[in-house]
Amino acid sequence: MDNFFPTDSVIQVSNALIENINNESSNTFVTISYNDCVNCQRASQTVRLVVGNNTIILNENGNRVPVTSLREGMIVDASFSSAMTRSIPPQSNAFMIRIVRRPMEANTTIGRILDIDRQNRSFTTISDRNFSSIIRFNVPMNTLILDRNGRSVNFSRLTPGQRVRVRHASFMTASIPPQTTAFEIQIL
Repeated sequence: MDNFFPTDSVIQVSNALIENINNESSNTFVTISYNDCVNCQRASQTVRLVVGNNTIILNENGNRVPVTSLREGMIVDASFSSAMTRSIPPQSNAFMIRIVRRPMEANTTIGRILDIDRQNRSFTTISDRNFSSIIRFNVPMNTLILDRNGRSVNFSRLTPGQRVRVRHASFMTASIPPQTTAFEIQIL
C-alpha cells in the first residue's frame, strides 16, 4: 500500500474484513477487523471507520469509486487516523479504503443426496428427479453442516436420500456432473 500520509499519525492495515456498514446522516461507518500481527496468536483488532466526503475509496484497479461500492465481506486495505475514540470498537476517521477482494458470491440448491464420497468429502445431489440437475459438492473442513433443527453436525451425518439445501459457490466446473464448493449444508 502506498504511503499517502505521515506514518506517525496514520494507521495502515492490509487485508481487513468489512464486518458492518451503517449509513447515518452525511457519514458512512464501516467496521473492519484486521490482524496487525500476522504470525502471532493475538486476536484480530476491530475499528469503526468514519467515511466522509474526503475519504478516498478505490476499487481493485485503483480507480475511485463511491462509498456505496463497499459491501460487507469485502477484504480491504485501509489508512485511518491514529487518533481514535475510546469506545468499543474504537472509532477513527478513514483517509483511504482500497478494495482488495470481493466476497465469493453464493447460490443455493435444494436436492436429494444421491451418493457420498466420504474419503474425498464430497456428495452428489439431484433436484426434482431431473438428471440434468445433478451436482457434485466438494465439502471443505470449514463448511457449516446443520441438522433439521439448525444444530451443527459432522459430515458423517449426511446420508443418501436426505433432502438438503446447499449454499455454494456460483462457479461450477465444466465436468459431468458439474462440481462446486459447498459453503453451508442444511438437512431438510
